[in-house]
Amino acid sequence: MITQSSHVNVSQEALPLWASAIDASHNGIVIIDREGIILVYNQAARRMLDEEDSAAVGRHFSEVRPETWPDLKRILETGQPQIGKRIVFPTATIIANRNPIFVDGKVAGVISVFQDISEYEAIISELQGYKKLHRELEAIIESSHDGLYITDGKANTIRVNSAYERIAGLSRKDLIGRNMQDLVNEKVFDHSVTLEVLKQGSQVTLMQNIKGNKQVMVTGTPILDEEGHIALVVTNVRDMTALNDLRAELEESKRLSSRYYQSLLEQEKFEHALDSLVVKSSAMTQVIRKAVKVAGVHTSVLIQGESGVGKSMLARIIHLMSPRKERPLVKINCGTIPDSLMESELFGYTKGAFTGAAPEGKAGLIETGHTGTVFLDEVGDLTPAMQVKLLQVIEEKTFTRVGGTKPISVDVRILAATNRDLRELVQKGEFREDLYYRLNVIPVHIPPLRDRREDIPALALNILESSNRSMGFSKRMEPEVLDRLMGYDYPGNVRELINIMERMIIMSEGDVIGVSDLPREVRQAEGHFQEPVGEGITLKAALQAFETRMIAAALRRHGTMSLAAKALGIHPTTLWRKLGRDGERGRFAETQ
Repeated sequence: MITQSSHVNVSQEALPLWASAIDASHNGIVIIDREGIILVYNQAARRMLDEEDSAAVGRHFSEVRPETWPDLKRILETGQPQIGKRIVFPTATIIANRNPIFVDGKVAGVISVFQDISEYEAIISELQGYKKLHRELEAIIESSHDGLYITDGKANTIRVNSAYERIAGLSRKDLIGRNMQDLVNEKVFDHSVTLEVLKQGSQVTLMQNIKGNKQVMVTGTPILDEEGHIALVVTNVRDMTALNDLRAELEESKRLSSRYYQSLLEQEKFEHALDSLVVKSSAMTQVIRKAVKVAGVHTSVLIQGESGVGKSMLARIIHLMSPRKERPLVKINCGTIPDSLMESELFGYTKGAFTGAAPEGKAGLIETGHTGTVFLDEVGDLTPAMQVKLLQVIEEKTFTRVGGTKPISVDVRILAATNRDLRELVQKGEFREDLYYRLNVIPVHIPPLRDRREDIPALALNILESSNRSMGFSKRMEPEVLDRLMGYDYPGNVRELINIMERMIIMSEGDVIGVSDLPREVRQAEGHFQEPVGEGITLKAALQAFETRMIAAALRRHGTMSLAAKALGIHPTTLWRKLGRDGERGRFAETQ
């Protein structure tokens, strides 16, 4: 719409003509006067910028388009045009040319003519995408190790890559534009897979001789147009001599690298296992390494050790690092199930098998572990009858439910654990010898805590930190407490240590756990490292004992991790690691 102002002299008769002409423009046109009042806001501008009909005319431009007013104001002030300004609006992307309107040598207003380029930008973006795709396809074709030979639907050669030139010993300049039938007639090829594809209308693979002295395997694949006709034939070419040599080299490489790869894989799994464990002693380190090694196979594992040493924990680690880690892990404590219920609990029962049975029958724990792992804790407590059925599961992968007659197939890996001497039970006739050897394919022995005392400080500090976090405490231990804990023999092993720590954490007054908070039997135990050197003590053990005494003394004397580390001449991180903690060092250091 056009309005007449003091700055623009247009006759009343001409106004409708000018208004119609400007509204007919495909480009948006906006004119403002010296004060920024909108005089013209044509139909194209309203369409592009989604303005209501003629609502903008007569208003100050800053009210209509405040985001672009600074640019127009600058033109009014300087008289300098602004050409090719790209502006992005929610409804359109435009290119605007803004020019000052001079009257008597002075800026009387600004005219902005702009065009919606959203569609053009989309077209340009699409063209750029096609160009990029073309370059990528060129790069892919040229980077292919296999030779590529492409013809049109009439068997005329249109593209040959560098790999084909290398394999065939031919130059693309001698091939492009040539028809395959002519090349066959000239004995360049003994026969053509392209011609066979055009003849059969489907993919063809054959052996081809090039100039009589080069044998290659070629696979021609038809590419169809929209009408279903063959537009292209893409031939993949492989030098069989090179492939055979490569296969031999690959097999040799596999043989040479398999040992190293397995070692790296086991080391990676070992480090992953240590993320969730507290292990300092070489004895437990060897146990974990053995568990990692056996996790990858499907044979049975027998975990032996005293009660409370962590047999269930180790079984879980083996399962989580095995190929069955995504499948169930079913734990069965054979020592807690009554003999009368043992068979039905382990192997299930059929409908109506006995009085009180569920009407639909019930799957047993062994069946629940199908495709996964079954962990039989306290396996030495199995009755003779159950030993026979377990042997059947291991040897034949089948079992029969109570009351049933049809064998059921089951795929489970058996992990077993016991704190009893199964060999002795075999000699007494209390445990089947054949089952013992089936379970004991890979034996793993977890030493008691008293035989791996290096783990005690690490375990104690781990329990302390975990309890502080879960209970909202900020408690710490005096170094003498660690010394007394190191001197105790732990008949209940790790389970007893956990019990002692949790009791002290809960019952101790204040934030400091002292010797007086220890149970009497632990408090009366002599410090394990008072006399580290003696008969039967190795040099390594003596050095570790001496190191532990020095660390305890430094902590006792200086009170903080940082000062103790400085006195010992080591980094605080190293000191913290020697105490068995890998995480949250700062918090522990401050509480010390």
